[in-house]
Amino acid sequence: MEKSQSTINNLQRNRGITIFIAMVITGTLLLIATSLVNLALKQSAISTSGRDSQLAFYAADSGLECALYWDIQNPVGQSAFATSTGTTINCNKDATNSLNQWVVGGTSVSTINKITFLPDQYCAIVTVTKNNDGTTKIESFGYNTCDTANPRRVERAVRASY
Repeated sequence: MEKSQSTINNLQRNRGITIFIAMVITGTLLLIATSLVNLALKQSAISTSGRDSQLAFYAADSGLECALYWDIQNPVGQSAFATSTGTTINCNKDATNSLNQWVVGGTSVSTINKITFLPDQYCAIVTVTKNNDGTTKIESFGYNTCDTANPRRVERAVRASY
């Protein structure tokens, strides 16, 4: 009888150790899984930030290209941004987007405010400065979203001087 009682005690002790080892292994696996999920979420945020930055740059570049086009498309010496007259220009205008139309020129600084690129939500704000010495400076600020309250809004800028 003593032998069977000691065998039962040993089995109960071993059962406790087995549960302890199972809990340690489960906890370790849970810790590793949590770390991997956390790493994946951070990588996703980094890649989204990179994409948003690229889209903001493309918006800024498109705004700069629009201003360059309108500055040089007129005959020599007659810029759309001339300080003497106002000119109506269009950036990315089509039948559904009449909002991308501005009167520019007439002053030394012209601003093309909020060029939107349909069907996406990207936009740019472009400033063209004509100096008395004949030089021109174009600054284009591009955004991945036109919503100024968006906490994930990214701004990139390009500048041309000639």
